[in-house]
Amino acid sequence: MKTAVIISDSHGNMPRLNELKSIFAESDYIIHLGDTSSDGSAVRTEFPDKTKVINGNCDFIKLGEDEAVIEMENVKIFATHGHLYSVKSTPAKLAARAKELNCSIALYGHTHQAREEIIDGVTVINPGNLSRYSQNSYCYLVVNGDKAVAKTVRL
Repeated sequence: MKTAVIISDSHGNMPRLNELKSIFAESDYIIHLGDTSSDGSAVRTEFPDKTKVINGNCDFIKLGEDEAVIEMENVKIFATHGHLYSVKSTPAKLAARAKELNCSIALYGHTHQAREEIIDGVTVINPGNLSRYSQNSYCYLVVNGDKAVAKTVRL
């Protein structure tokens, strides 16, 4: 069994990220979905072997990747910020890209709204945001073999 903390859109809110350090420490993976990748990079400095940083549309200095495929046990996960897939309109293009990459889960941020849905067999998850300007949330993902369960945690 593996666990991941999925965060997005922290926009410089390092105090909130610091509050999550104990959860980061106990998790197998930390995935920061962009805006701001420098925040994710700071987390990666402390937890270098388990942190994946994705660039967002507000990341003018690119400290991560634009997208990534992450394998947790027998589950393939597509991670991106979402702005390149028009997720503010619909996450359908994102789900199609994940399916193209043989991923059963697609992670995205950008909208600041926590959301989970299934589109064409792909579980599409937005963890919400950790910015200073709205309700904060993150996603806690548990993978056991080929099964995955996601839980949105509101702060």
